[in-house]
Amino acid sequence: MKILAYIVVCLNTFSVLGADAPGGNTLHRAEKALTDVIVHDIFSPPVASRIYLYANVAAYETLVKAYPGDYRSLHGQVKAFPDLPAPQEKIDGGLSAVYAFLLVGKKLVFSEGIMEDSIRSIVSGYRGLSRSVYDASLRYGKRAADSIIAWADRDQYKETRKLPRYRFIKKEGKWIPTPPAYMAAIEPYWNRIRTVTLDSCSQFRPAGPPPFSKDTGSIFYQQAYDVYVTGNKLTQEQKDIANFWDCNPFAVTMEGHLNYAVKKISPGGHWMSIVGIVTRQKGASMLESSAVYTMASIALFDAFIACWDEKYRSNVIRPETYIDAYINEGWRPLLQTPPFPEYVSGHSIISQSTAVVLSGVLGDQVAFDDSTEVEFGLPVRHFSSFLEAAQEAAESRFYGGIHYRAAIEGGLVSGDEIGRWVLHRIRLRH
Repeated sequence: MKILAYIVVCLNTFSVLGADAPGGNTLHRAEKALTDVIVHDIFSPPVASRIYLYANVAAYETLVKAYPGDYRSLHGQVKAFPDLPAPQEKIDGGLSAVYAFLLVGKKLVFSEGIMEDSIRSIVSGYRGLSRSVYDASLRYGKRAADSIIAWADRDQYKETRKLPRYRFIKKEGKWIPTPPAYMAAIEPYWNRIRTVTLDSCSQFRPAGPPPFSKDTGSIFYQQAYDVYVTGNKLTQEQKDIANFWDCNPFAVTMEGHLNYAVKKISPGGHWMSIVGIVTRQKGASMLESSAVYTMASIALFDAFIACWDEKYRSNVIRPETYIDAYINEGWRPLLQTPPFPEYVSGHSIISQSTAVVLSGVLGDQVAFDDSTEVEFGLPVRHFSSFLEAAQEAAESRFYGGIHYRAAIEGGLVSGDEIGRWVLHRIRLRH
């Protein structure tokens, strides 16, 4: 009888949250709306991961408290995570969740007006609810958003905004800004941001880069030479892979005396898009989708903190700078070099950590067509698994001339460890 009662609870929960709910699975619309603003506002990849984390956690916690059953709260699993009280009025959990998501997103972006337009558009889909349920749902969503925003305010982000401007190290082998814009270092203090699951930002510290050397017989020179040779004879497929995973939100184009940014999705945004593609493909309910978005956003967030900790510790010179100085003056990579140190590869560590988590949650042989980049003029790519996509994302940075092999390999190892750690620490199902 207990098993039967449990099944009935689950079925009732998913019938409320599925495609037949008043607003449908509007979480996907909310995710896309937030991504569009992140692209518009040109947030750096680490900061974008923070926005995705808190917005998704707000939606997930709202749904868990609105529809208790098979899914667990993050309270008690994550240090200092708030305990959101259950709703005391009759609400629609889907409306409360997307409202909480969008309110948190609005708080964390610059273009609040655009987010406000999205809020009005998305919540209007729930106008079929009774006035009392509609208003109560918005009140509860606001309460959830306020709770998560208060938690976010204690993650040291605001404190890092007040720290001194980064001064690059004038020493051979160390990173310096690269052309065409020679932009300042992005988020040099990101390792001070509070983690979600990691004990510390350096818990899964990679092995480290080979020692810097100009000697043509050294490992470092050979790694740079490999980037140079490969970059000079790229196949069309390799170029396609590099461009597909570029995801550089602050690429700068120069025309005469004019500079302008070409806005693109961030690496984390690309993976959040993959979550949307696959959960839609599976016909997942709003709660099921929210759980996957939340796990992916946790993996991204912690992986970025670990990655940036290593980047500014090892402070490795970019291939573009090294090759220009010691191999072939004037050489430029296929892709524009991002404005931060080289080791480890951000694409490698965040892609692998997210792919490991998605494999653990959804399965390790989930095939999908990745249409994320279509709106940026690139075709769909097919993958037979999340890990295959992560491997290609990592390899893309070598083809693009952005990373040496050591950074890619080190990133994949650390990303794998972080992903497994997230799965170990966070259990969203009872």
